Amino acid sequence: MALRTLRTWLIAPTAAFGTLIGFAAAPAHAAVWSSSDRWGTYSTSDGYTLYNNIWGSGAGSQTVWANSSSQWGVWANHPDTGGIKSYPNAKKVVNKPLSALTSLTSSYNVTVPAAGDYNTSYDIWDSDYDYEVMLWMNYNGDVGALGTSQGAVTLGGHTWSVYKGNNGANEVFSFLRTWDSSAGTVNILPVLRWIKDVKGWWGNETIGDVQFGYEITSSSGGLDFRTNSFSVKSS
Repeated sequence: MALRTLRTWLIAPTAAFGTLIGFAAAPAHAAVWSSSDRWGTYSTSDGYTLYNNIWGSGAGSQTVWANSSSQWGVWANHPDTGGIKSYPNAKKVVNKPLSALTSLTSSYNVTVPAAGDYNTSYDIWDSDYDYEVMLWMNYNGDVGALGTSQGAVTLGGHTWSVYKGNNGANEVFSFLRTWDSSAGTVNILPVLRWIKDVKGWWGNETIGDVQFGYEITSSSGGLDFRTNSFSVKSS
């Protein structure tokens, strides 16, 4: 069971931009942007940021490509060893207190490999990075959530197995969908309110980043992860 560790990239500067390159694993036509840089980033005109984000130790090679915030993917060749190697993702900043949010939803459509150890997940943070909320939409291989089981709950249109833990720097609340899903919509706000109002695990936090991507532990030989569509909407 792979345990989560602190993502130091979240509190370190992420100004390094990857060099534009061509890559065979990208779509047949040249992608608008691609990078094999460890911290490669790309900002879109509609307010999203793409990260290559190879943050774990013992990582192999990885290239992220994007045509837009809703159409992007990654080719990763990480060794078959323990420990999370990367979390390539697209991020939208919300920057609203829970009490001020009336809606927070997201839609996703992905194509993921049958091999490898990974999860496809949302990573939602408060603005101070004291709390992390993970929503695992699908997962494969030898991966598991940090912390202890808190039972099951149905929220936001999905049924989840819930885990609560701490990685030494922040609290982690993980919601693992009980059946894998490659496409759909999730109503995120009821999940966040359940954490506050039902469990009392946090207060009226300001919701900062809503990230969506692939938390990869191993992908030996090279595997493709593709985001066919993705969006975050809040009010």
